[in-house]
Parts: sequence; structure tokens; C-alpha cells
Amino acid sequence: MRTSGMRDYLDGPHKAARDVVRAELVAHAGPAGLAEHMSRDEYRDKVLELLLVAAADGLPARGYPKEYGGADDLGGFIAGFETLAFGDLSLMVKAGVQFGLFAGAILHLGTERHHERYLADAVSGRLLGCFAMTETGHGSNVQALGTTATYDPETDEFVVHTPTPAARKDYIGNAARHGRMAAVFAQLVVGAESHGVHCLLVPIRDDDGAALPGVTLTDCGPKLGLNGVDNGRIVFDQVRVPRDALLDRYAQVDANGNYQSSIENPDRRFFTMLGTLVQGRVSVGGAAINASKVALTIAIRYAARRRQFGAPGSAEEALLLDYRMHQRRLLPLLARTYALHFAQAELVDEFVRVFNAGRTTADARGRSGDDGGRAGGDGGGTGRDGGRTGGDGGEHDRRALEAQAAGTKALGTWHATETIQVCREACGGAGYLAENRLARLKADTDVFTTFEGDNTVLLQLVAKGLLTDYRRSFGELDPLGTARFVAAQAVEIAVEKAALRPLIERLRDVVPNRSDTSDPDAGLRDDAYHSGLLRYREEHMLSGVARRLKAGIDAGDDAFDVFNRCQDHVIAAGRAHVDRVVLEAFQSAVRDAPEEVQPWLHDLYDLHALTTIEAERAWYLEHGRLSPGRSKAITALVNELCAIVRPVAVDLVDAFGVPGSAVDVPMVVPSQHE
Repeated sequence: MRTSGMRDYLDGPHKAARDVVRAELVAHAGPAGLAEHMSRDEYRDKVLELLLVAAADGLPARGYPKEYGGADDLGGFIAGFETLAFGDLSLMVKAGVQFGLFAGAILHLGTERHHERYLADAVSGRLLGCFAMTETGHGSNVQALGTTATYDPETDEFVVHTPTPAARKDYIGNAARHGRMAAVFAQLVVGAESHGVHCLLVPIRDDDGAALPGVTLTDCGPKLGLNGVDNGRIVFDQVRVPRDALLDRYAQVDANGNYQSSIENPDRRFFTMLGTLVQGRVSVGGAAINASKVALTIAIRYAARRRQFGAPGSAEEALLLDYRMHQRRLLPLLARTYALHFAQAELVDEFVRVFNAGRTTADARGRSGDDGGRAGGDGGGTGRDGGRTGGDGGEHDRRALEAQAAGTKALGTWHATETIQVCREACGGAGYLAENRLARLKADTDVFTTFEGDNTVLLQLVAKGLLTDYRRSFGELDPLGTARFVAAQAVEIAVEKAALRPLIERLRDVVPNRSDTSDPDAGLRDDAYHSGLLRYREEHMLSGVARRLKAGIDAGDDAFDVFNRCQDHVIAAGRAHVDRVVLEAFQSAVRDAPEEVQPWLHDLYDLHALTTIEAERAWYLEHGRLSPGRSKAITALVNELCAIVRPVAVDLVDAFGVPGSAVDVPMVVPSQHE
């Protein structure tokens, strides 16, 4: 196969942005494992130095408006950010804090005066900032944050305060050493009335790096990984900032202490303001997938040159990658990495589309004199306030995007954790050595499953959105349609319990694919068969949890208790949905691929699809969708596909385009003594 053609296809429309970052990693980042020989403060300062190099080379500017020195290329910005994950992950995370979260909060939640005053400096790195949301007592439950920002009409200022130890800002990137200003999320109190969580810009250090009066900054200390990021804690003691420190795109406070917002519903306003998180989730999911590519590149190259044991009587030992179990460990993960890559690419395209559609509408409203263009529109670019910027369609697109970002981030980061662990084990003792990088990858990516949203909570968000759509669709049925739906559900349940189901499945095994009965595996490599099974599982889980929730509510049980009893079912339904979305993204990528790489992608796709089904075969057997015979046939075909992929496995990881400085570790680069 031609590695260059596959790499070009994987890089997609943002290849130039990816190549710029690859070149930066080669030119500036130095050899992998450099941080092992530095003190923590030296490491942090080195990461800051690399961050400023990336800023000077224009990486963050890609994602920001041209009037502030940017390029209005959001897709290229995200692609470049993802590519940073090939190198030191502390640099990637620090870049995310500075250019994605801090500068993003100014862009998305601020108005023109904030943009003109701060944005260019934030994007260039001249103003280093923090994204101060998480608190010691509240992580995922942002709506219950304890920090307060109380308006004082006597001085026309907000007073930012930490009322309890649990309200301390915690795990805040850039807080311990480098940050000069923080985007602080706090409960906004105006005239003794709380208006929920809003964001304000609060200076935390002076030009000499000393904490400002009323601000206490402490270091979180050594972490499992990412020690090049200066995570810290912030406590505010009656810190005063001017009224215009409020990022007021969606809500304003005038000099007389009058609060106003174009989004009347407080819950909707809150979720609108959290739009800055969506880009973070999109970016973190992509970075995790790229970290998986690094681990697989190292492990597969090692397995293609390391020998162990061999046939009895043979003078030569066998390559690790020729062992079926080694193939089973690594190659399905390689296939899933490709699947997630294409799902991530679809997500980025959708994010850019929704962003641009929202900004265009907001700009039009601003030109026409409608305050919604500045205060309540979607100029922030995250598809927010769809009722004002795009009608019901805009709102639906925004919610669908949030669910897609949450689900892809969850699966991508869990995949990274599993992949890096398996790769470490597959490389034996060599994989445990720091010089071979897998240990650092393992430590640095571990937190990905909980930052930018805990994965379990994110899958719950996905499922709640599906249940909302399910309820809405059910409500739109007329009486006859409702009766038919209920009858169909009853029939489905009855058939599942009937003894006829195994007989039906056995008959299907005899003729797996009506269009080709000569090949017993034809049905098992049929795209429609794969997506049909995954779609059935998703819809069955969703309808099942909907029935459980409705039954509990109808019985008069407390709504929270009802949901809590079903929580595992809810999250499983969310996972089933994202599995299907990822599968179908891979199907689309295979169909659209250039002819020269399509055969290899098709084999990888089949390997991914069948290992996904194989992993849930107990569920499919329980629900009568697989017979024992077909289940065994799937396992046999997975083994066969591993053997098919094995000869091009090194080419497939080479196509990721990970720079040599990131993967040319001692265990994969032959020494002069070999």
C-alpha cells in the first residue's frame, strides 16, 4: 500500500495545519523524555517556552478572527491542536488552557470591548491566563459553584469572593506559576438576587509575578502526569474588579445595578454560557486519539522487529507481530483508532459548520441593530441560543453537536487509556522504561477521561438528549401511531422471549446474505449487517430505559430516584449510540476514500465492526440477535482479518505521520550493537 496516500487521506483538508505542527515538534520540542531530566519548575518553564514558540508560529491565531490577527480557520486550529498530542502532552494541555479555554472564554463570552482589549494578547501569549471553573467541592456540577461575584453599586464594581473552603478554585492550569489573569466562573449576585453562574476576568498576578492583594495562589504539587502544566488553586478574599470585567455577551449589568439578559430562562442561559466547553471537548477527544496513534506506532514497530520463541527445531525466533494473540491485542485497537479518527473528523466538520452558521446569524443581527447579535445571539460561535439565532433548527443543531462532542470525547479518551496500557504490556519490560515513552503517555493521558467532562457524566448527557428526542417523537404521533408503536414494542418483547428466536437466527446463518449465498462469510462482512446490529442495540436500549423511566414516574416514584435506579441503563444506551455513530463514520470514510487506499480501509473497517460486535456478543445472544454458531463465526473472521491486516500494520501506523522525534525511541531504533 502507499503510505503517503493513506496519510494524505487521514490528514484531510487541514493537512497544512497538521504539517506546520509536525515541523514545530521536530524543530523545537527536542527528544521525547526530555522532561525526565528537569526539575518541575524547569519543565514548566520549558513548556511555556514551547507554547510561546507555537504562538509565534501562528498556531493559535488560526482559530481566531482576522481583525485580531487570526485566520478564521477553526478547523485548522483544532487539527493543529490535535497534532500537538504527538509531542509532549503538557504542551498540548497548556496550549488548550491558554488558547482554547482562556482566550476562548474572552471570544465566546465577551463583547467587542473585551476582544479589543485582551484577545490579541491572549492569542499571542503576551497575556497568560487561567480558566477558573472547577472548585474543590464542585467539578461536573458547575451550576452549583460556590464562588460569588457580588455587584457593589457604590463603587460600580464586582466583589469576587471564596465563601467556603469547598469554593476554592482547584486544578486550575496556569495558576501555580505563569497565569496573570483568570476567567472566573462565579454566582453573579446583583441587588441581593442571584442570577446563576457567569464569567468575569479577574487579574491574579502583577507584572513581577506576585499574587495581587486578596488573591491566594497555591501549587497543586506533583501529579500522576502532565507535570509541565502548572496546576494551582485560587482563593479570592473580597477581590474587587470593575463592572466591565463581566464577560457580558449573554447578560449585562448597568451602572444602576440592573441585570438584563436576552435569554430569560436561567437554565438555558447557563448552558449557553458553557458553550466554551464544547470546543474543549472536541479538541481533547482528538488529542487522545492522536496519543493512541503514538502508542500504536511504537508498539507495532517494536512487534515487527522483536523476536521471541519460535517453531520447535527452528534456528530463528518468530516476530511478535506474527503471533495471533499479539495481533489480537494490537490490531483491533489499530482499527478502532482509525474508526475514531474518522468520527473525530466528522465532529470537527460539524463543529465548524455550526460555529460559522451561528456567527453569521449573529453578525447579521448585529448589523441590523438587533441587540441579540451582541448580547443574546450566537456570536460566540458555539451554536448557542438557537431560538434567537437560528430558530428551532439552530437549537437542535447545537444540542446534537454537544451530544456528538461529549460522546466522541468519552470514547476517544477511554480508548487512549486502554490502547496505551495494552501497548505498554505488549512491549514487555522495554515498554516500562521511561526512555521508550509509553510510561509517560500512560501517565499524561490518564486524566483525559475526567477533564473537560467526566466520561460517565458525558455519556449520561448523550443519553438524556436521545431520551428527549425519543419523548418528542413519541409525542408527535397521532393516536393511531401511538397504538401501533406500543403494539410493536409489545411484539418485540414477546418475540425476544419466544423459543422461536434461536431457530430464526439459525435459519439466517444458513443464508447470511441474500445477495450472495456462495460465501459463508458474506453476511458477516456486510456493512448493512453491522450497522443494523448496532442500530438495533441502540434503539432497544433506548426504548427499554424509556419504558423503565415512564413506569417509575407513572407509579408516583420520586423522579430522581427513578433516574438513579436506571442510571447504568441510561449510560449503556449512550455508549451504544456513540458506538453506532463511530461505526457509520468509518463506513462513510471507506466509501469516500481514494481507490488506492480503499481496500486496506475496508479490511480495517470490517475488523473494527466485528470486534465491536464480538465485544457485545453476550448482549446479542441474550436478545436473540446472534446464535452461538454465528458468534463463533465472528470470532473466526476477526482472527482472519488480523492475519490480513498484519502485513501492512507498520504501513498503517506510518500513515499517522507521527514525527520521528516522538516515536524513534530506543526499543524501535536499531542500535549499532544489533
